Amino acid sequence: MRPRWRPQPWWLILLVLLSANYVAAQLFFPEPSSITVPYTFFKQQVEAGNVEDVTSVGDSIEGNFKTKTTYPAQAAQVPSAAAPAPSPSGQPKARTSTQFRTRRPAFADQDLEKRLDEKGVVIKALDEDASSWFKLLVGFGPTLLLVGAFVWFSRRAAAAAGGGLFGLGRSRAKRYSEEQPKVTFDDVAGIDEAENELIEIVDFLKNPAKYQRLGGTVPKGVLLVGAPGTGKTLLARAIAGQAGVPFFSLSASEFIEMIVGVGASRVRDLFKQAREAAPAIIFVDELDAIGRARGSGAQLSGHDEREQTLNQILTEMDGFDSREGVIVLAATNRADVLDQALLRPGRFDRRVVVQRPDRAGRAAILAVHTKNVPLAPDVSLERIAAETPGLVGAELRNLVNEAALLAARKDGTTVAAEDFAEALQKITLGPARNILLNPVERERTAYHEAGHALLALLMPGSDPVHRVSIVPRGMALGATWQLPVDDRNSYAEDYLQTRITCALGGRAAEKLVYGVTTTGAESDLQQVTEIARRMVLRWGMSEVLGPISFVAPQDDGLPPSFQQRPYSEATSEVIDAEVRRIVEESHQQADRLLAGHRDKLDSLAHALLKAESLNGPEIREVTALGEPPVREQGTLATLDAGVG
Repeated sequence: MRPRWRPQPWWLILLVLLSANYVAAQLFFPEPSSITVPYTFFKQQVEAGNVEDVTSVGDSIEGNFKTKTTYPAQAAQVPSAAAPAPSPSGQPKARTSTQFRTRRPAFADQDLEKRLDEKGVVIKALDEDASSWFKLLVGFGPTLLLVGAFVWFSRRAAAAAGGGLFGLGRSRAKRYSEEQPKVTFDDVAGIDEAENELIEIVDFLKNPAKYQRLGGTVPKGVLLVGAPGTGKTLLARAIAGQAGVPFFSLSASEFIEMIVGVGASRVRDLFKQAREAAPAIIFVDELDAIGRARGSGAQLSGHDEREQTLNQILTEMDGFDSREGVIVLAATNRADVLDQALLRPGRFDRRVVVQRPDRAGRAAILAVHTKNVPLAPDVSLERIAAETPGLVGAELRNLVNEAALLAARKDGTTVAAEDFAEALQKITLGPARNILLNPVERERTAYHEAGHALLALLMPGSDPVHRVSIVPRGMALGATWQLPVDDRNSYAEDYLQTRITCALGGRAAEKLVYGVTTTGAESDLQQVTEIARRMVLRWGMSEVLGPISFVAPQDDGLPPSFQQRPYSEATSEVIDAEVRRIVEESHQQADRLLAGHRDKLDSLAHALLKAESLNGPEIREVTALGEPPVREQGTLATLDAGVG
């Protein structure tokens, strides 16, 4: 196989060209060995009979001396005539040669030819035009070489940029054809509802006559809405792979360029390519980059490049018929900020919501990503799915990869359940830190985490405790995991109150045992405050304020600091008072429960100091407490970072 040429840095190529130019100039145009002498000195040598021949080109005279002659004349006494001698300041260095050149002044006498004949000097003459072209080539050769190199670099940059100045408007979409490795619905799992919505699109691309015979048309545009990592891009590629049609994929930000009008030109070129390759699919990722509502306060003007690109997309989607076999897919996680003109019927008239996978969906996703991973017998994908509530497909894939890397680092032949557990802790909290805690700080951390775990066992309706650890990870010195019974789609008020109480268990335990609090409860307080504020502002869980939502619009084109609150200052004071009431009531309940079970708190803290990590059965054995009563509806797991 012939080796492929790898592009080199432009400065290295330029350096090589300059070096080659210098070497060529030295080989083909060496520095002349003749000496430049004044016309007077030349006449003296003629009179002395030391000139053998002369060659005239215009007023320039070149020739040869009969004997080696040194100029300046005062340096003629130098012992080594072949080497130039140092000259006084302001004087040229002395050089010795048999060749010379000089220039005849315009006012010189006219009897030079007669004197040369008398001395027997051979007279020659050359065409002045030929010499001028030669000098022009020598003088401008390096410049022409540099210009040529610049043109060559410009063409290479133009090819990389899609055609240079005349190719700025060309689409940069990546085209995936059926010859490339395909992604089908077999590679997609956990989002069955969205998959079922899109099967019709695949069927239309394969059998368009089936729908057209009854006058039906498939939507021109399909908008995939979902949280980051839920598999919107993978789902779009699966549609193209399942249908076996060309798939044009690009991000919406690739339309935008510094030059106004380039984005609209790229949109036109993209739709042109898709029509020529029909049936085909156009996929635009992160549509909100160019599809935001026009005329919002965040814009500087109404005619910017982004708005022109959006207008061109609207025009193109109106300009083609669905019978052409071109379907536009777009993905975004901010559908609330899109321009309404995009969402009207005839453009993106079908919206598919890609939800976070449930427990069964997570197990199916793990099964897809572990096809080529050798699993140990103790690995249960259903168990891992239960321990990972809220994780999306991309995060589950990362979990499998981290577990495989950990097993490989241990030189294992299979990936065990312990590797998955360690990988989950690494993803959620960060890698374990090898730091040395002093005994006092370590004991305080143990009581902090014991307070969380004990309240989770004592509070009815709380999520069962899965593991407690005082091993420092990431920014936390300890952590408490609660394993949910099942996924939860709604939250009851008493369940939220229980979560607040359990989150305050670490601070309450420190205050009970040491009489003071520390900075270790920072993350707990942030979680508590966020839940309490949502209860009051979003969910109407305040008897004083009633069932009213006080949430501002999600996006009005202004930064959050400039958005106006949809309530008065008086209402703001009531909101703050209600948030404080909810948190203080939970804190008082945490204090009462821990004070009434101080012996169990001490036992759990001492067990943590000894073992550093305890699982659920070990925690219940130490505290002599069974499983708390579980409500009929499942709960969502909570992860508390603890101290740190």
